[in-house]
Amino acid sequence: MSGSFQWWWKGSRQMIIAIAGGLLGMSLASGQVLASATATEAVVQQGAYLARAGNCMGCHTTRGGKPYAGGRRLNTPFGEFVTPNITPDNETGIGQWSADDFWQAMHHGQSRDGRYLYPAFPYTEYTKVTREDADAIFAYLRSLTPVRQTNLPHRIRSPYDNQLLLFLWRVWYFKEGVYEADLSKSEEWNRGAYLVQGLGHCDACHTARNVWGASQDDKLTGGEIMGHYWYAPSLIAPQEAGVGDWPIETIVELLSTGITSDAVTTGPMATIVRQSLQHLSPEDMRAMAVYLQSIGKPDPARKTRRIPDMPEGVRQYLARGELVYEKYCQDCHGESGQGAPGIYPPLAGNRSVTMKSPLNTIRSVLYGGYPPSTAGNPRPYGMPPYQHIIRDAEIAQVVSYIRNAWGNFGSLVSPLDVDQSRGNEF
Repeated sequence: MSGSFQWWWKGSRQMIIAIAGGLLGMSLASGQVLASATATEAVVQQGAYLARAGNCMGCHTTRGGKPYAGGRRLNTPFGEFVTPNITPDNETGIGQWSADDFWQAMHHGQSRDGRYLYPAFPYTEYTKVTREDADAIFAYLRSLTPVRQTNLPHRIRSPYDNQLLLFLWRVWYFKEGVYEADLSKSEEWNRGAYLVQGLGHCDACHTARNVWGASQDDKLTGGEIMGHYWYAPSLIAPQEAGVGDWPIETIVELLSTGITSDAVTTGPMATIVRQSLQHLSPEDMRAMAVYLQSIGKPDPARKTRRIPDMPEGVRQYLARGELVYEKYCQDCHGESGQGAPGIYPPLAGNRSVTMKSPLNTIRSVLYGGYPPSTAGNPRPYGMPPYQHIIRDAEIAQVVSYIRNAWGNFGSLVSPLDVDQSRGNEF
């Protein structure tokens, strides 16, 4: 009997150990799966943040369309580009893409089939994005609900629709490579540089382009946004949008809310603030401000700059503009162009009014507009359009007056300038 009991206990103990081991293995495996799922979710959330920082949805969503399903038309001197569907639909999106395929597009500027992509997709800047961040963005895009949407093909004019010509363009103008940290600078500065130069692709708008659509050698020095009829000011020159002598807190305020006591974002930049920048973490926002402050040049001659005497003909032209200003603008912007803090921007001493290109000021008068609606400025005050009220000659006169009143000094604007500023809205 004793021997039988020992035999039974030995077998039972082995069975119990086996079952316990199995349960423990299942528990460990479940824990590993849970940890893996948590890690994957963390990567997806990081990818969502990075996609927001790069404003991917801004281009890959047409007005009134499904997010990331593409279809937005981008007009350029080379033809019309249509943004692709980047939801994980197998037939019309990137459902069959791998992380390597996505990296090839972001870093090398080539599609899944090896075809060269046109730089309307800013891979010239995205090439600086790290593989880790690119993989996180891809993981986020893969987590989206697939949208079956076939978009129209590009309509590129000849000879720009030639892949050989695009290959030569890349040889001349495209330099691939992940952002390399400047070891002489702080970690915060490098983070800001990475965001501005890479994921934020600020250079895509704030740099002039040559006849082939390539960015000039001098980066962030300002340029007209191709096909949009807006001017993206220099982020270096103090006469435009350089912030070399601004406090960090003021730069952060402008980037996150779209408005400060002395400045306001309009047009495409207002859209960027609303859709992208306001959602950045305080640390990333400050890092961008630190970098932008470092590249901005101070303006020591600002207070001592002498305005030359005006010929009588110019005085008379500006006097006619003053009458238009008094009738349509003075109630909001003030008798002396002082504006109303936090409500209507000042025009006196406003660099966006006096910078070399009058394009943005003209378009603001023509079409009106609002600063972005942000968490820091949820109910912005706007400006109505005047194109249906004021003739082009009067718009030219009032813009000329604003650019040369109250200590401002800018070039005169003609009715032809007003007419040529019309085009597609952002």
